[in-house]
Amino acid sequence: MTLDALAGKTGLSRATLSRIEKNEVSPTAETLGRLATVYALPISQLLAPLEQSFQPIVRRLDQPVWTDATQEFERRNVSPPSGQLSVEMIEGTLGAQQRIAYDAPAIPGQEHHLYVLSGQIEITVEGKAHDLRQGDCLRYILFGETVFKTTHLPCTYVIALS
Repeated sequence: MTLDALAGKTGLSRATLSRIEKNEVSPTAETLGRLATVYALPISQLLAPLEQSFQPIVRRLDQPVWTDATQEFERRNVSPPSGQLSVEMIEGTLGAQQRIAYDAPAIPGQEHHLYVLSGQIEITVEGKAHDLRQGDCLRYILFGETVFKTTHLPCTYVIALS
């Protein structure tokens, strides 16, 4: 796909896409969401598309971490990488008073289970807000916009995607 075509599908400028492609800038969480939607891939496959042979264990120190410093967001791929298996676990930490909005899911109809490890977060799925605190779990299926918004506390959570 050309940069012009990708720009048209994502709403991002050709210059921005070129700078990301050349690794001159790191994309934001929303930008990754737009790219994942266009390619119909989980964000984890955009971040680490080349998979080595399947290893059933990945130690914490070896788990890929991506950071969006502008939103105090850290995304850790907890699951061992595998294109053949259907469940993936992601650990996220979002700083206090932050907001990340994904316009559309990368894979429509994908099921998520979000479990809050610490802090508080409001998850809005297709216009319906859910206030979650430590120990709460939200199960949802993605078809439209999703918004993650923290209060005065940062939040750490795990998402299981299937």
